[in-house]
Amino acid sequence: MSRRGWLLLIAVGIIWGTPYFLIKIAVDEVSPATVVLARTAIGAIVLIPFALREGGLRVLRGHWPAVIGFAVLEIVGPWFFISNAELDIDSSTAGLLIAAVPLLAVVTGRLLGDRLAVAPIRWVGLLVGIVGVGLLTGPVAARGHTWAVIQMVLAAIGYAVAPILAERRLRDVPVVTLTTACLAFSALVYAPVVSIEGKLHVPSTGAILALVALGLVCTAFAFVLFFNLIAEVGGARSTLVAYINPLVAVLLGALFLDEPLTWLVAGAAVLILTGSALAGRRAVRSAPLPETVPPT
Repeated sequence: MSRRGWLLLIAVGIIWGTPYFLIKIAVDEVSPATVVLARTAIGAIVLIPFALREGGLRVLRGHWPAVIGFAVLEIVGPWFFISNAELDIDSSTAGLLIAAVPLLAVVTGRLLGDRLAVAPIRWVGLLVGIVGVGLLTGPVAARGHTWAVIQMVLAAIGYAVAPILAERRLRDVPVVTLTTACLAFSALVYAPVVSIEGKLHVPSTGAILALVALGLVCTAFAFVLFFNLIAEVGGARSTLVAYINPLVAVLLGALFLDEPLTWLVAGAAVLILTGSALAGRRAVRSAPLPETVPPT
């Protein structure tokens, strides 16, 4: 991998490891729905010029059912579930649970018709990762936050299924246009939800900066970097960012939010990341639409 490829990989990994930290700051003052609305609206507005250069909405003609399905699985559901779960759990725990996406991808791929042979090492990885998730979520559930754990699992399932849908139905759609359409659709979904909540107020400067950073840096700017990363190193290697994100989430939570970095958390992190790396190994096939790594 080139020096530019490594720099892009590290940059995207760090940027997409920070949303859990920023979400934790934001949900202390605004509702989870407001967090999703702010992030999607800002991201869509910033990416619209790039989407127009790719042909605008006309390139989505005939693809709208798949686009909406992808948006629901990748953004509408997961981003709310993650934000709502972080009302009760640490940002580091959220980041580590999302790292289990490759584990779920193995299972969902089989359920959705993937009949390629699964190497034994991938099944070993699946079991190792499950043990890590159990170590991490057991104490959380014991403290009465079972619903938060369930929401994180639902978000991870969405992240695991969405790339399969994109690969099968959206291969010929420009990725910037696809991302912009999904963000705009998600913003339209949450705008009336936030209005009905009636909890609109001016949050603190810290919360406002967290929301702006989520939309501008962790969504719009990160996607631009990610597309350049794919062009530089290829789609398969670009997914390595999934193993950097949770480490960043754990460090930020420990350094700035005083979240406990215990031996249990460290052990669970090693098991989840190792299991995900092993379970995510697969034979190289024809180049699919670049998978969207979870932009929480």
